[in-house]
Amino acid sequence: MNSIDKINKLSQADFIDLFGNVFEKTNWIAKKTYSLKPFRDFEELVSKMLELFETSSKENHLKILNSHPDLAIEKKMTYDSKQEQNKSGLDQCTRDEFEEFKKLNIEYKKKFNFPFIIAVTGKDKLEILNDFRHRMSNNIDVEFKEAKDQVKKIASLRLNKILQR
Repeated sequence: MNSIDKINKLSQADFIDLFGNVFEKTNWIAKKTYSLKPFRDFEELVSKMLELFETSSKENHLKILNSHPDLAIEKKMTYDSKQEQNKSGLDQCTRDEFEEFKKLNIEYKKKFNFPFIIAVTGKDKLEILNDFRHRMSNNIDVEFKEAKDQVKKIASLRLNKILQR
């Protein structure tokens, strides 16, 4: 979908179908972005989507954070999350790695009240596991900001993937 003209001509349903999972299971951002058409270029569309996320309420941020799957152990994932995790080798964990991910997912959610979020694209399972271990020592304010930054990275990567279709 490399033409902004094609994007600007999409119906609302088609636009939401294409962009509705840029933010995990959160199509309201796509709906609001649709109402801002037409876009001069793809960069403007990306900017508007990221701005809608950034300026939304803390409650909405938490809803988006909580819509993300647990790493390596989640069975029900969106197509995008499954592809991203599999490319990083999270579907090929050893028994010990799987158990550590399981333990860290539980501890992290207990401490922060949302799942651990990281843009896994371009990382392997050991890098992800090391980042997970490291971020467990963050305080809630630092980690909330980091989780939001990671959501924006994931959204940007997904938007670029759509652009390249």
